[in-house]
Amino acid sequence: MAVLLLGLVLFLGVHSTRIVAEDWRSRMLGRLGEKGWKGTYSLVSIVGFVLVVWGYGMARQNPVVLWTPPRGMNHLAALLMVVSFVLLVAAYVPRNAFKARLHHPMVLGVKTWAFAHLLANGTLADVVLFGAFLAWGVADFIASRRRDRAQGVTYAAGTTRGTVIAALVGLVLWAVFVGWAHKFLIGVSPLGI
Repeated sequence: MAVLLLGLVLFLGVHSTRIVAEDWRSRMLGRLGEKGWKGTYSLVSIVGFVLVVWGYGMARQNPVVLWTPPRGMNHLAALLMVVSFVLLVAAYVPRNAFKARLHHPMVLGVKTWAFAHLLANGTLADVVLFGAFLAWGVADFIASRRRDRAQGVTYAAGTTRGTVIAALVGLVLWAVFVGWAHKFLIGVSPLGI
């Protein structure tokens, strides 16, 4: 569990600098330059991510079961993951209605992913991993919306084309992940098939 916790501290910590240490982030950007900051940020993120994956994998070998999710929660989680994938894709597709309306679809996608996985999993490692990402997502979304208001940020209106592309690509990625990639990468079929 210690490796998982260290990974979460590194990964979510570096992703929280705009939430809790905007002034420090600005000073580091000034000191390191944009490339230096992005390089450091990326390196810490990658190390944190590797530790999260490794630590979660180790914790799954000796699970501490806190509860057994009711029958059907994996199906509900799979449906919520459709929303999550569409929101994640919407962060990158220009001029889609999801981004125009929600402003930070990636963060909402992460929150949906974490919540869905909390519904379907009941071990201590699951609560630590997905609970940490859900808490981070809530804090980041609030901070991002507050920063947008303070800076007067506006988002381009969504177009039908951008919205359809985001929805279709998200749906295709979800189908690939739920039908094959989740079992291949995580070792568990989300639908139990």
